Amino acid sequence: MTTTPFISRKGMTRRSMLGAALAAGAAVPLAAVGGPAWAEPAATRFMLPVPTGPHPVGTVQLHLVDRSRPDDIAGPGRFRELMATVWYPARDVQRYPVAPWMPAGALQAFLADAGFGALTPLELLTAGHVGAPMRRSGRRLPVVVFSHGAHSHQGDHTVMVQELASHGYAAVTVAHQYDTYTEFPDGRIAVPLRDRQAPTLPGDFAADLRFVLDCVEQLAAGCNPDVDHRELPAGLLGSLDPRRMGAFGWSKGGTATACAMLADERIRAGLSLDGPMQMNPPLAGDLDRPFMMMSAAFTRATDPEAAAFWSHLRGWRLDIQAQGAVHVSYGDNEALFPQVAKLFGWSAQQLQEVIGTLDPDQGVKIQQAYPLAFFDEHLRHRRGHLLDGPSPAFPAVTFLP
Repeated sequence: MTTTPFISRKGMTRRSMLGAALAAGAAVPLAAVGGPAWAEPAATRFMLPVPTGPHPVGTVQLHLVDRSRPDDIAGPGRFRELMATVWYPARDVQRYPVAPWMPAGALQAFLADAGFGALTPLELLTAGHVGAPMRRSGRRLPVVVFSHGAHSHQGDHTVMVQELASHGYAAVTVAHQYDTYTEFPDGRIAVPLRDRQAPTLPGDFAADLRFVLDCVEQLAAGCNPDVDHRELPAGLLGSLDPRRMGAFGWSKGGTATACAMLADERIRAGLSLDGPMQMNPPLAGDLDRPFMMMSAAFTRATDPEAAAFWSHLRGWRLDIQAQGAVHVSYGDNEALFPQVAKLFGWSAQQLQEVIGTLDPDQGVKIQQAYPLAFFDEHLRHRRGHLLDGPSPAFPAVTFLP
């Protein structure tokens, strides 16, 4: 397989998290440690931080086909095929296995593309329990859908996703076919397609998000949208609230979130994690629903597209920036790369070349706290004070005028 370099701030082929940062910043330090270091990962387990919410987390995969969109790449009579994962508050999780960060086959392809196949024996585990029954509270759950970045995967912001689920949200992540690493139930491994004709523009991602909203509505109505008719966790059907749906995404997924909101009023609130806002088709119309930007590399001061999008926001809006954050800082890398650095003996400078100078522990807390505060305010009408202005608990976070 070939890879697309993670170098251009303006290009739309950024690779997320592990493979991207390894390819960009880790080749020298890994080469420096020499051969013996490769023997250690077989016994190493990486963990994401435990969510702070009161509920344990369950998760289940969905195999979805959008029969409104023919897929010429897949062949005649084929339609847009997606994998999605639902994360939710659960109960009785002890009897259910812990979910991996990525399916094994997809993880192997992901790391091999980055030139780090020797890392595949590592276990990367989440806080989710596969198939655990949903915790029923008597009220339907608000829903957020997540869109990943270019040449990435649906698990690359699991810290945020499982945090939301632990606080009572249903979070649905989608793997955007032809621009992702994922695994289908029949064992097929999907990898990014480096073809300009592939449906991988922000507008294509946005269409996927809107289709996932359709599937959420089916779940809310008690119908199983999984094309293989696999059994869903107890309590999931009929438990989601289609009247309280939000969306968020990283990089191109942040742009896709904006595109989807402009086209679909079902999305009540949107969050972009350093989205470049390079709209295709071009930006048209204003957005009167709440939108929040967490900026790093793509700031309104440096990128005309981000500034132009901001000018079209007519409702509640907020733009924050964590000092020392780089483009990949708002994601799981803040939790995982310090573990990689420790394993391979990187210096502090080598780690900062990958994830920026933002303190990793602070970075994790930021991505746990701010998205939750945003969706709590605009989907649950639970207004706190975190979004009012600078907080002593998060000294790195600045509010951009």
